[in-house]
Amino acid sequence: MNLLKTYQTFYFVGIGGIGMSALARYFKASRQNVLGYDKTPTKLTSQLVSEGIDISFDDIIDDKIKNLDREKTLVIYTPAIKKLQILDYFRQNEFQILKRAKVLGLITEDTQCIAVAGTHGKTTTSTLIAHLCHEANLPFSCFLGGISENFKSNFLYCGNEISVVEADEYDRSFLNLSPDWAIITSMDADHLDIYGDKNTIEQGFRDFGNLVRNKHQLFVRKGADIRIPHKTYAVNEAADYYSDNLKIAGDLMKFDFHDGNEIIEFSWEIPGIHNVENATAAVALLRNLGVDYETLKKGIAGFKGIKRRYTKHTFENGKIYIDDYAHHPTELNAVIGSIKTFYPDKKLLIVFQPHLFSRTRDFADGFAQSLNQADELILLDIYPARELQENFSGITSAWLLEKVNLKNKEISTLQEAFNKIKTKNFDILLTVGAGNIDTLYDKIVEWLELD
Repeated sequence: MNLLKTYQTFYFVGIGGIGMSALARYFKASRQNVLGYDKTPTKLTSQLVSEGIDISFDDIIDDKIKNLDREKTLVIYTPAIKKLQILDYFRQNEFQILKRAKVLGLITEDTQCIAVAGTHGKTTTSTLIAHLCHEANLPFSCFLGGISENFKSNFLYCGNEISVVEADEYDRSFLNLSPDWAIITSMDADHLDIYGDKNTIEQGFRDFGNLVRNKHQLFVRKGADIRIPHKTYAVNEAADYYSDNLKIAGDLMKFDFHDGNEIIEFSWEIPGIHNVENATAAVALLRNLGVDYETLKKGIAGFKGIKRRYTKHTFENGKIYIDDYAHHPTELNAVIGSIKTFYPDKKLLIVFQPHLFSRTRDFADGFAQSLNQADELILLDIYPARELQENFSGITSAWLLEKVNLKNKEISTLQEAFNKIKTKNFDILLTVGAGNIDTLYDKIVEWLELD
């Protein structure tokens, strides 16, 4: 693995990120010395510590950092971090510093790389592919953008001949990869703080697609304006590979997969037409890798999904709680549409935390239309992540709420949200967003179990 083999210690700046933690777990599994920094403790950082990774939560130059050997230490950082004393120290002392995406590219370049890109659906699709590779006993490693409910992790090592990776379009990270196989699930506008406009982000996906040398191994959702040779997949319309005849049977979703003249029925517990699209892409790719349909049917049936991707609990009092990571209007529509499909007559309370001032500004009307589907809405303060509010004058949750056409709607802080939820009358509660709204999850489950 060329450059990476020269290092014995790997220091991660922003180790608690979902992509960074997968890399940290890879190097730990490779018996390397792994340590790092993150701003705040989380469940994920606690898990990393329990796995033997040393993590600091203070932006100070401590003895651990001072004692690092510059020649034998690689520093890996996420572009979401803009300014940090620790990072400045490494730069001033001429450590080798690489972005997360570059390191992932170096790891996977000696493998048969399966990369899944797309504004939406890439986490579910890449995690499903990893699960199907596991079912087929293929020699693979996976680097996922979510916690697999089957693996209970975002990383799994079962060999190094194949790598399954989530190809992140943020900061054009996916252009560091060398995919042998690729899926593009969607090309909607997002990350306009990076790309500027829809045409530029679409060109980014075309550049990614062009990295696949054999275009028979590039699978793109039908209708995407990719402009390069590829195989198509779809739901409820003809394509190179497509699924139709979707049926709900209890808590199961059934669908027929079409491969030329062959039709195979699949069944699983994951709801939503958008997830059948993801499954269609995954099955098409695995079939092209030579995996038989019996293995794929078993794998699809046993797939439990990803944490915070339509994570559902049903309680004895009849209430249903769903938690989801959706943070774009298209994703919100998908999860709300799934709820409405399965439970058309139940009263829906949505608690939504917008993610980024820029995304809230760029897609405000779309968010409002999505949230109009609720019976009642609690809108939390915008989660800033890497952004500063002073750079986005007037962009607030109150401004967004004005655009929502609901009678029962209100603003809340994250700290006040749980107590407000307990006063509401609902059949289904949906907490949704990509910030720290997940800190409500355990409290809500515990309350509904006792209610």
